[in-house]
Amino acid sequence: MNRLQYLQIDSDGRLVIPHEIRQRYGLHAGTKLALHEGKHRLNIQIPTSTLRRVYVEPTNICNLNCVTCMRNVWDESLGMMKSEIYTRIIEGMKALTPTPSIFLGGLGEPLHHPNIIEMVKQAKAIGARVELITNGTLLSEEKAKQFIDSGLDMLWFSIDGATPKSYSDVRLGDLLPQLLENIRRLRQLRDQIYAYTPQIGFAFVAMKRNIADLPEVIRMGINLGVKHFSVTNVLAYTPELKKEILYSRALYKGAYLSSADVLPHLSLPRIDIDEHTQKAIMELLRPNYLLTLTDGEIEQTTDVCPFVHRGSTAIRWDGALSPCLPLMHTYDSYLDERVRRSCAYSFGTLAEHDLKTIWELPDYVSLRETLQSFTFSPCTYCNSCEMANDNQEDCFGNILPTCGGCLWAQGLIQCP
Repeated sequence: MNRLQYLQIDSDGRLVIPHEIRQRYGLHAGTKLALHEGKHRLNIQIPTSTLRRVYVEPTNICNLNCVTCMRNVWDESLGMMKSEIYTRIIEGMKALTPTPSIFLGGLGEPLHHPNIIEMVKQAKAIGARVELITNGTLLSEEKAKQFIDSGLDMLWFSIDGATPKSYSDVRLGDLLPQLLENIRRLRQLRDQIYAYTPQIGFAFVAMKRNIADLPEVIRMGINLGVKHFSVTNVLAYTPELKKEILYSRALYKGAYLSSADVLPHLSLPRIDIDEHTQKAIMELLRPNYLLTLTDGEIEQTTDVCPFVHRGSTAIRWDGALSPCLPLMHTYDSYLDERVRRSCAYSFGTLAEHDLKTIWELPDYVSLRETLQSFTFSPCTYCNSCEMANDNQEDCFGNILPTCGGCLWAQGLIQCP
């Protein structure tokens, strides 16, 4: 929302925020707001007390076996979310103001869950925005009609190649033509009844083997009516994937700096990014400068937890509630040359507690505040001692979960 609004200081020196803004972000008397002082502006951060987005993993079972998937390197039981767990999630969301949005995804294929349409309907019935991510191969004509009728707001498709060969190289199956046909059919069915939703998005995992396909994937998506594109780096779970990463220099280039004040400041005007400027601009988009465009700071992309920034939480298929998607499961991945174990962490389960109770636990509130200030050791940059082997403890005295080695917090990995 880009509409300019004004805040006012009243006669007692208190900041007055418009009513509609307070409603939208759940601001009430006593809400603590973090204030970040920029060069020419004061940035008020959305409070960590407001739950605005709930990631739900309907199942961790999938019909594909993609090379990029965490499921290749874990040893966890498989299952489907029970209806009573999901109902408790919906009831918990219903009790919150404003109603959070819900994102159905996780480490399995949501369309593999037999009640996935009903899950969407339950969330829409309480006025929630609903998004879902799928590999698209199970999207039959009947399922497409049901998603349109359910009121699903956004349907993301994971697509990592622009040709059957490159797609099958990642997804391990020659399914791209079928996927594209499923998307075309969804759009046609939607357009036949003049429906606006679900909007369509593409999620692309970028690697050395497929990055050349990205422009064509975007062009292909635009031709299919795709309005949203989300691109992420790959998280290297195997030695083979470690060779595919596109961020090796970004992991360690430049010393870790705790304050932006010691970085060189570079101000750029609006400028074309084309064959003449691309190489130079890309070199500047590294953590070596505090970069500004037309005298306005670019949003910080390092040492920022995107899950806290979004006001989100994540619920595994068995009801365990974690602070983020990466902490839903235990897995190994590479941090440069080091194998780092990320241990799952939960604040409780929806089988035993309601959503609001877990969200407001003192330890959970404290973790969100720590994540907002991001006072963790710089494992991503340093990565030189045994404490970087896992997220159990760091050299600043933090204990599980320690997030200094999290690639999501460094802007390298992202979720839609």
